[in-house]
Amino acid sequence: MGTKTALKTIFASCIGSIALFAIAGQFILSALESQIGGVEYAVRFFSYFTILSNIMVLLCCFFSLFLSKSRIGLFFSRPHTMTAVTLYILIVGLIYNGILRFLSQPQGLMRLVDELLHVVTPLGFFLFWWFFVDKIQVRWSHIGYWLIFPLLYFFYTLYHGSLSGFYPYPFINVAALGMNKVLLNSLVVTLIFLFLGLLLIAIGKWQSKRRS
Repeated sequence: MGTKTALKTIFASCIGSIALFAIAGQFILSALESQIGGVEYAVRFFSYFTILSNIMVLLCCFFSLFLSKSRIGLFFSRPHTMTAVTLYILIVGLIYNGILRFLSQPQGLMRLVDELLHVVTPLGFFLFWWFFVDKIQVRWSHIGYWLIFPLLYFFYTLYHGSLSGFYPYPFINVAALGMNKVLLNSLVVTLIFLFLGLLLIAIGKWQSKRRS
């Protein structure tokens, strides 16, 4: 095993362990404070883009370490999949730290898992992508595919919110803001996705050109 491969393995192990600890910790700690039923709590928990993105990070790290030759392992190990997940988790970090951080003040273990989910995992996975993902196969056309998941998430959130009254983030709360404001906010977030995704592709092309 070469030095770079060993470092990649260590890096993936650390990030995956952090993501797993943070997701499990958030689930347990939030459940202890929750006043709603178990099924509805689980649905709401997995309705957060933050949780879904951290799960994707965990899957990428797991399959880069184990079962990398399986069909699902090959999918999560592909450079354009890794780049898409990097995009999603960076959006989590940017929106949380730019907009949502000051809306609540978690304490104790809740603050620890909060920082792991929104700061440590995004930064760690970005560094993993920067140093260890071969981006030569990442193309400009991939950006369209990367936007499918956020759009599906948006439509799911609106549908689930219309039934339950629960919206995971204040900027997509139709009940509080109205549909027009939510659509405007979502357009802004989509443009951020688009810009950051194109920036990641540009970085990948720059790195590939530099190494060649």
